[in-house]
Amino acid sequence: GRIGWLRGAIGAGFAIALTALIGRLALGSDPALPWLVASMGASAVLVFVLPASPLAQPWPVFGSHLVAAAIGVGVHAVLGATWLSAGLSVGLAIAAMSLLRCLHPPAGGTVLLTALSSPGVAAAGLGFLVMPLALNVLVLLGAGVAWNRLTGHSYPHHAPPQPVQPDWIGHIEDSDLDAVLAEWDEVLDVSREDLAALVQAVEGKVRARRAATVSAPRR
Repeated sequence: GRIGWLRGAIGAGFAIALTALIGRLALGSDPALPWLVASMGASAVLVFVLPASPLAQPWPVFGSHLVAAAIGVGVHAVLGATWLSAGLSVGLAIAAMSLLRCLHPPAGGTVLLTALSSPGVAAAGLGFLVMPLALNVLVLLGAGVAWNRLTGHSYPHHAPPQPVQPDWIGHIEDSDLDAVLAEWDEVLDVSREDLAALVQAVEGKVRARRAATVSAPRR
């Protein structure tokens, strides 16, 4: 509906508060490390507002942050906090996330946090991956699973099963697409216009294949 974003906003707010609280309790009074990694806020937008997005699934969220942080720590150890460290670490993080199938944009912030790290983060080294990073991510994901399922959304996301349709050649109207999107009640990270264009392009391929089959000479 028109206020479908409200579900995500409330869930993300509670999740970030919980993640911050648990991080604060775990780290105690140690001022050297952040008890809430800033990029968790960006991750929360995806997990709670776009839970159907491939970028918001548990492995991309968890794997990306840890891989990116490790790369940042390594780059910082070799080059220190420089402009070259920033560019190299982000490029390497994107490559690694793509190869490991855990692409998650907020991790681009995490890699910079460790590549251009504060003295406390630099001193923690790879230990930063465990505390507070892994703790933050696990709490956020746990809250994401609980909240999305509580509010009737599939997370981790699985597309609704569809019955096998008999051979059919026709045209999908805009109203048909709107009706299905309303039934699914998911915010997809693709515009309605692009989705409609995709459906129409698939229809065109189906029609072309049918036409080629019909016109093919029989032996």
